[in-house]
Amino acid sequence: MARSYAKDPKSLDGLTPEQFRVTQKNGTERAFDNEYWDNHEPGLYVDVVTGEPLFSSADKFESHSGWPSFTKPVDNTSVVEKRDFSHLMVRTEVRSATGDSHLGHLFKDGPKDEGGLRYCMNSAALRFVPVDRLESEGYGEYRAQFEESTAQIDGSSDEGAQK
Repeated sequence: MARSYAKDPKSLDGLTPEQFRVTQKNGTERAFDNEYWDNHEPGLYVDVVTGEPLFSSADKFESHSGWPSFTKPVDNTSVVEKRDFSHLMVRTEVRSATGDSHLGHLFKDGPKDEGGLRYCMNSAALRFVPVDRLESEGYGEYRAQFEESTAQIDGSSDEGAQK
């Protein structure tokens, strides 16, 4: 089933004031005071405005920054990178490709063994879809990546128990 991800007035009307400030006005939420910085559940993070899939919990890591951080997007075409010269510094802003929502920034201080990138995102720009709701919310095609990572974890646990 092909899904359409579009930004429309109805989707903007459904945003909280904080979600609107972050996604539409390029805001930043407070570190350690946001919904997903410490979320460890398996699932998919989507654009709060359009529902476009952006990041997977399989690529989330603890950056100690106070914001949810990922090593990569679920698809390189789901995000757009732009130069950001605000706050008297040069940074790389990350926006959703379809909705043009401000998501956060990209830094080069992520895990070296996974490419060295840190997509530092605002929770207010994201909606989390737990793995057990992927099908019911129309994201069933992403479920396989969680089953594969669970099988790898289960396989390594079994191997360790045999030694």
